Amino acid sequence: MTDKQSGRLSLKAKIFIALGLILVISLAITAFNYYLRYFGPSVTDNEQYLYIHTGSDFDDVYKTIRDKEIVKDSVVFQWVALNMNYPKAVKPGKYKLTAGMGNRRFINMLKAGNQEPVKLSFRGYRLKEDFAGYVSKQLEPDSVSLVRLLDSTAFISKYGFNRDNVYAMFIPNSYEMYWNISTDKFFKRMYDEYQKFWTEKRNEKAKALGLTPIQVSTLAAIVDAEALHDSEMPAVAGLYLNRHKRGMKLQADPTVIYANKDFSIRRVLNRHLIKDSPYNTYVYAGLPPGPIMMPSIKAIDAVLNYQKHNYLYMCAKEDFSGYHNFAVTVAEHQANARRFQQALNERNIKK
Repeated sequence: MTDKQSGRLSLKAKIFIALGLILVISLAITAFNYYLRYFGPSVTDNEQYLYIHTGSDFDDVYKTIRDKEIVKDSVVFQWVALNMNYPKAVKPGKYKLTAGMGNRRFINMLKAGNQEPVKLSFRGYRLKEDFAGYVSKQLEPDSVSLVRLLDSTAFISKYGFNRDNVYAMFIPNSYEMYWNISTDKFFKRMYDEYQKFWTEKRNEKAKALGLTPIQVSTLAAIVDAEALHDSEMPAVAGLYLNRHKRGMKLQADPTVIYANKDFSIRRVLNRHLIKDSPYNTYVYAGLPPGPIMMPSIKAIDAVLNYQKHNYLYMCAKEDFSGYHNFAVTVAEHQANARRFQQALNERNIKK
């Protein structure tokens, strides 16, 4: 082989090597870009959660992700989502976002519906509208839908409740559920929790009092509203049970406040006492039609495990400690009431 031929072969080899290097580099760049698109950091820290509403399609999800700048490059996200067939697997829910999460991991989470459960805690709500408003801020169902069902005799009667006593079904506690739970399933879950709460032992105690579980909750709501301190609940419960057993009017101030629908009242006056309402226990004997508020578990158990005594009257202590002076006779009660009324006057509390 001549030197000229060797030079030519060397040139060809160099060209092939160069082309090979270009191909390898191109493949490497393509692979790296592919890796970045699928595995590189994509999710931003602009939002803590991604909410996908029931009935949403991929266009809805993409618009939310783009508008809220949930990913660094929404076009790249869309490309990966299409390649991973995510548009056919959109699932509603509340999804926890982790800054730096790659598109592949993010989309796999969405496709699998691996949403984070919501911890729903509630207690002490008086009005249905307030309770529904709170729930709608934590879960997908809107407050209007929730109130509609709370007021629907046809719906709540299948659980054994009516519009007045439906609050007894909601046992204040902390519950885990998914954000996109439907209104029907939410009520079903609450009823299941109600049945779990009312164990055989609790039902036996209610029966021994001559009360149904709903009536226990109705009385417990009054106890809860009266007793600022949990330690006093059994004594307060015992007093109202004494009056109830004797056929006396309960004469509970919290029921008067509820009947007047004025929760700013600090001093119950004669004009409040004459309000004609089945919830006004100064006007009507017996228990109200239903709970005046959502009673706590401690209040319910205080009724079931009430303190046995002979008290028939009570009045808030004049030191405003939140405790009560209890009395057996009217004379004792009137003396306690005068001291408290004087304390109210001294503090210029007129209403």
